[in-house]
Amino acid sequence: MTRPFRFAVNMLTPGSAAQWREKCRKAESLGYDVILVPDHLGMPAPFPSLVAAAEATERPRLGTLVLNAGLWNPALLAREAATTDQLTGGRLELGLGTGYVKEEHDRAGLPFGSPRERVDHLEHMVTELDRLLTDPGHAPSPAQAPRPPLLLGGNGKRMLRLAARHADIAAFSGAASSDSGALSLLSPSVMDERMALYRSFAAGRETPAELNILVQVVATGADRRATARKLAGQTPDLTEDEVLEHPVVLAGSVKDIADQVRAHRERFGFSYLTVLEPNLEAFAPVLEELRGS
Repeated sequence: MTRPFRFAVNMLTPGSAAQWREKCRKAESLGYDVILVPDHLGMPAPFPSLVAAAEATERPRLGTLVLNAGLWNPALLAREAATTDQLTGGRLELGLGTGYVKEEHDRAGLPFGSPRERVDHLEHMVTELDRLLTDPGHAPSPAQAPRPPLLLGGNGKRMLRLAARHADIAAFSGAASSDSGALSLLSPSVMDERMALYRSFAAGRETPAELNILVQVVATGADRRATARKLAGQTPDLTEDEVLEHPVVLAGSVKDIADQVRAHRERFGFSYLTVLEPNLEAFAPVLEELRGS
């Protein structure tokens, strides 16, 4: 069964209360289904931003893409998540990842563990959050039962296994990251392998997870080959054709991009697309073209 599309925007830029509300209302008016915030120093603080977004809008779901588990512990995060779910009227989608920028941990005075340690911490966080947020005696309690939907993001083998077991939404960036936060795109063939591995771990699930992809480039109206040539110069490990195949790069006419998105859903399973705030308006015509499909 083909899952219908959902569309989200990841809000990156701090601003005044009026500016924030205006952006959120614009996202709602353009038809976005979800308003998301990341968890990076220098960007909006996640939970107050989501509460403010809820006050400015009526329809969109509200979520984190993604919280850095290394900046949180389960008890405090359970309190924040439950309170936010209550204050947003049960619209929260809780996204978590291991964290990947060492410099942010250094600035926060928090340890930055090895990849194994970071996944261990996230696994402990997921287990404890599930226990706390589904406990009828936990105060505050979330508005959604048994808890807000959980999104887990990552590409590594252990992360794929963790998402396959626990996530309501499995999120993919299509890229590998260094400790400095620099991203390098995975080839489409490597993404095929990662998706096949994820599906093997998720085999037998009663309810399959929704699959999310974070789109990095939206070039509406641009020449596809020229866009690929430019990006291939920034991603030397990929050919121009591989850039054109990549689900995080969308270029061409509105119809071209809509066709690309449908093809990526068929090939990879991505039905939940997130674009970055600078592409909020550029992607809107594509969203309209794909609405209901």
